[in-house]
Amino acid sequence: MTRTVEAAPQEQRAAVTETHCPYCALQCGMGLASGGAGLRVVERPEFPVNRGALCGKGRTAAEVLRAGVRLSAPLVRGADGVLREAGWDEALDRVAAGLSGVQARFGRDAAGVFGGGGLTNEKVYLLGKLARIALRTKNIDYNGRFCMSSAAAAHRKAFGIDRGLPFPLADVAGTGCAIVVGSNLADTMPPALRYLTELVDNGGSLVVVDPRRTRTAEQATLHLQPVPGTDLALALGLLHLVIAGGYVDEEFVAARTSGFEAARAAAMAHWPELVERITGVPVPLMRRAVELFAGAASGMVLTARGPEQQSKGTDTVGAWINLCLATGKAGRRFSGYGCLTGQGNGQGGREHGQKADQLPGYRSLVDPADRAHVAGVWGVDPEELPGPGLSAYELLDALGSEVRGLLVVGSNPVVSAPRAAHVTERLESLDFLAVCDVVLSETALLADVVLPSAQWAEETGTTTNLEGRVILRQAAVPPPPGVRTDLEVLHGLAARLGWSAGFPVEPEAVFAELRVATAGAQADYAGISYERIRLEDGVFWPCPAEDHAGTPRLFLDRFATPDGRARFAEVAHRPAAELPDAEYPLYLTTGRVSAQYQSGAQTRRVAELNRAAPGPFVEVHPLLARRLGVAEGDALAVTSRRGRAVAPARVTEAIRPDTVFMPFHWGGEGRANSLTNPALDPTSRMPEFKVCAVRVERAEAEAGAPVAAGAAGGAL
Repeated sequence: MTRTVEAAPQEQRAAVTETHCPYCALQCGMGLASGGAGLRVVERPEFPVNRGALCGKGRTAAEVLRAGVRLSAPLVRGADGVLREAGWDEALDRVAAGLSGVQARFGRDAAGVFGGGGLTNEKVYLLGKLARIALRTKNIDYNGRFCMSSAAAAHRKAFGIDRGLPFPLADVAGTGCAIVVGSNLADTMPPALRYLTELVDNGGSLVVVDPRRTRTAEQATLHLQPVPGTDLALALGLLHLVIAGGYVDEEFVAARTSGFEAARAAAMAHWPELVERITGVPVPLMRRAVELFAGAASGMVLTARGPEQQSKGTDTVGAWINLCLATGKAGRRFSGYGCLTGQGNGQGGREHGQKADQLPGYRSLVDPADRAHVAGVWGVDPEELPGPGLSAYELLDALGSEVRGLLVVGSNPVVSAPRAAHVTERLESLDFLAVCDVVLSETALLADVVLPSAQWAEETGTTTNLEGRVILRQAAVPPPPGVRTDLEVLHGLAARLGWSAGFPVEPEAVFAELRVATAGAQADYAGISYERIRLEDGVFWPCPAEDHAGTPRLFLDRFATPDGRARFAEVAHRPAAELPDAEYPLYLTTGRVSAQYQSGAQTRRVAELNRAAPGPFVEVHPLLARRLGVAEGDALAVTSRRGRAVAPARVTEAIRPDTVFMPFHWGGEGRANSLTNPALDPTSRMPEFKVCAVRVERAEAEAGAPVAAGAAGGAL
């Protein structure tokens, strides 16, 4: 809705459109005030998730709307190899011809689609529909595979359903003990940090598990600092101590779970002293963590990319879920396991059809009833729907061979994918590449056709935040001339591929169809409408009917498994896919900083954010810095088996001496993902972003042979 408010004491009354931040999965409520020099962000204190608070990215979000920052016309690559401006008809004709052309030569699956976790539910829904009925290709996936897929897989195994948080975020402040694993909430979702500080202020305990002493860890009652890639062993060791200490909630385990005996046996094989040798976490600290968690009347485990972006991420999350189940801290108020979903629509993005193995509402591509339901909504024969396709990294790795033409919508894999130099080469090998984005990203620079998208403030649509709350972003202004919404782009492509109907450009019409497609599914949106969202500050799914209140809290009566019981995971520790050795003696872990977001394609265009975080860096411990003979700001070369990156040193005691950290928001020579390992989790197909083996040396010493490790100017 648009309302009139006092924008500032010295200004005239201004129209404010109530909407949401375009960045992380909090989807903070904000207002956009029009007038004067253009749109500006104002607070929206009544929205319950952020209560008016915004981080620097949210406060400056309108900066990316400025002319000169974003794309303003389609671009096509000419015979001279240079991108030039073109009209929409020429650009869309080129995209349709490019994708259908590779299909004519190499088969339907030679065309691929790569989506994004920031797209609205309406876009996600139509993108999956375009791939499966207009292109009829199986090869569609999205960058959210790199975000929360391991947690989603473990959540489904344990509870039968995947929703990032099965309770409102505000419940975190009311729990007795929260264990936060691999999340620096203070930097990644700053407005959410208040819930952790309120938890401590209320007398609860906060345990943070992270190889770095982050700003979040500094808030903790207890900080556990494990070796990267050993979170699974740590969770097993804590469960061992729960069992040995008599902390198991036997009544809960008997009444509401299954599989405990196998989980017990696995945990008892991971005795504390063994786990200390694996993780580097002292046994007394492990015992203290168990006392805090098991001794509290309620408790939560919240994981993020740290334990999830591993080649054993699904098992790791399963082991942390086991800790909740064994202590009876699940399916009760102020208790449970939750995933701190990262991307703006990371939750909805994986629900509605751009994931390689799923149809809208979490319906399955291999379930005949699910296929029949969605095919009926789309007006096609179920037999015409393709089966599951390649997961995100596997799709990117297949470019130029199995997949010859690709449409990328709202993603920048040149910066964000693991083994990024290889992925860049695969993109360059394509017969045809089209990119739809708001800015000329590193990936768009490689494209044959670039389609300029409307920004979040110029279009209406729903997203689903980390709580499962479906919210509504509302357009404050129209797109500038020469720019179209993604729904208009998908409509134009579908028409050129033979589908003149079925791809509406009005978001509410798309959402109405999505409601029908998800009716009766796990992620049931049938009872959610734009009107309800406006009136209720969002609606929690599942919401099967218009008179249904929505479901803020899952699992209070039963879990979503066939028998209603939560399932323990039977897991055992195994090492990371790549461990340090004599040639690559250090661990690398990667992550985010507060002032940049994901691949930085948009935030790196905002002056205030660039002043706060101007470029990449390599975080090293003072002991390591002395062994290397480097000081703050010296250029460091970080090398793995896949590539090399160069960035200034940042010397800090916050990192382990055996580990270096790099943020992943930048391309060029400081690109952290030139180094990362694409080893995949066997279940979720998540790459192992969070741990690989590297060598570090002074950049200016690279021309000669590396000096022996430990010597001044040497390499480690």
